[in-house]
Amino acid sequence: MAIFARNILFDCAVFFCAVVLVQSASSQTAEEIYKTKCAVCHAADGSGNTPAGKKMEVKSFSSPEVVKNSDAEWVEVTKNGKGKMPGYTGKLTDEQIKDVIRYIRSLAKAK
Repeated sequence: MAIFARNILFDCAVFFCAVVLVQSASSQTAEEIYKTKCAVCHAADGSGNTPAGKKMEVKSFSSPEVVKNSDAEWVEVTKNGKGKMPGYTGKLTDEQIKDVIRYIRSLAKAK
């Protein structure tokens, strides 16, 4: 009986940890996701004015050729990557990707 109770407690603990990890990853705001995954190349303001951004010739989110892209095109690039940019399929949910795109569009409008 004691072994059975320990197994149930262990299973519950593992389940609880998994739920907490998933919730904490999904509870990040679009701004937090952008800062942790995008800003190193695209800059905090979306200008691309970072050492990595300059090296990879990242365009500003406010440049006309970037602004004209549809949300569907942005989702495609975010999910699958482009050039040296990694894809985020399996790392971000569809909703997180859409939220980040809205955040990026707000950066472009702020210019």
